[in-house]
Amino acid sequence: MTAPEWRIGTAVLDGRAGVVLEHPGGVSTLKTLLGQDSPADVRTFIAERDRWEPALGQALERRPTAELDRAGLAWAPPLMPNKLICIGANYGAHNDEMLGEVASQYPYAFLKPPTTALIGHASPAPLPGHAEKIDYEVELAIVIGRTTRHVARGDALDAVFGYAVLNDLSARDWVPATTFLGMDWVMLKGFDASAPMGPWITPAAFAGDPDDLAIRLWVNGELRQDSRTSDMVFDTARLIEHLSSVMTLEPGDVIATGTPAGVGFGHTPPLYLAEGDVVRAEIEGLGRLETPIVAAVTSPVAPA
Repeated sequence: MTAPEWRIGTAVLDGRAGVVLEHPGGVSTLKTLLGQDSPADVRTFIAERDRWEPALGQALERRPTAELDRAGLAWAPPLMPNKLICIGANYGAHNDEMLGEVASQYPYAFLKPPTTALIGHASPAPLPGHAEKIDYEVELAIVIGRTTRHVARGDALDAVFGYAVLNDLSARDWVPATTFLGMDWVMLKGFDASAPMGPWITPAAFAGDPDDLAIRLWVNGELRQDSRTSDMVFDTARLIEHLSSVMTLEPGDVIATGTPAGVGFGHTPPLYLAEGDVVRAEIEGLGRLETPIVAAVTSPVAPA
């Protein structure tokens, strides 16, 4: 018998983050399905997948029923990776609305700090205090499943655990390159809560073709971005091939693959996010990610 499809994420249960799975019967904790010695977090599950996935398949074949109320869950980021790598200028139409034609032999990449940038589904994203032109970017996120270095393109997708929805929030105030140093990527992309992700990671076996998925984003119910991942300049395998030639990719690492046209910066006049907005990002087969935009946090944080 083939095991049922499933997706994995992290919810806040009794005040603590816990691994949860969505399956045909509903939502269950990983501990209920695999026992008390199951991995405490999603990144560990991915790193030890060869041990745990067979047991999970057996558990799901028993057709468990819902343990948790999906609607009542509070979400953390689906995992906390060692690296959150973001790709820029990876959709031709988006390049046209932002910069004009971009010709490069290699994907253009930058990093976000995962521990402070990542937030979960339905978690509020405070506006940053250092900028006013805050933009949205729906992106397909690749979650790496195995330690990978110098992988050939033909083998690159074997390194993938799964895929998720990510919103790469950006401060467009810092786009103009006023010096030879270029854009300040920390000011533009590295602020707190700038990477909503989730709620689920869908394993690659259940995600379909990552290079041909519908990808959309709405702000307050208004459709702003509407494209397909087939419009990416560099497809998922090429991104993994390139990045693994530069750095070792580790289990749980996340690669955000770029955004299609329709960002706020590209409208006339620009349509930036404001307090009270609700952003909804969806990718075909991977789920829906919602992010309420709230006021900037200006009070100091005391050292721990």
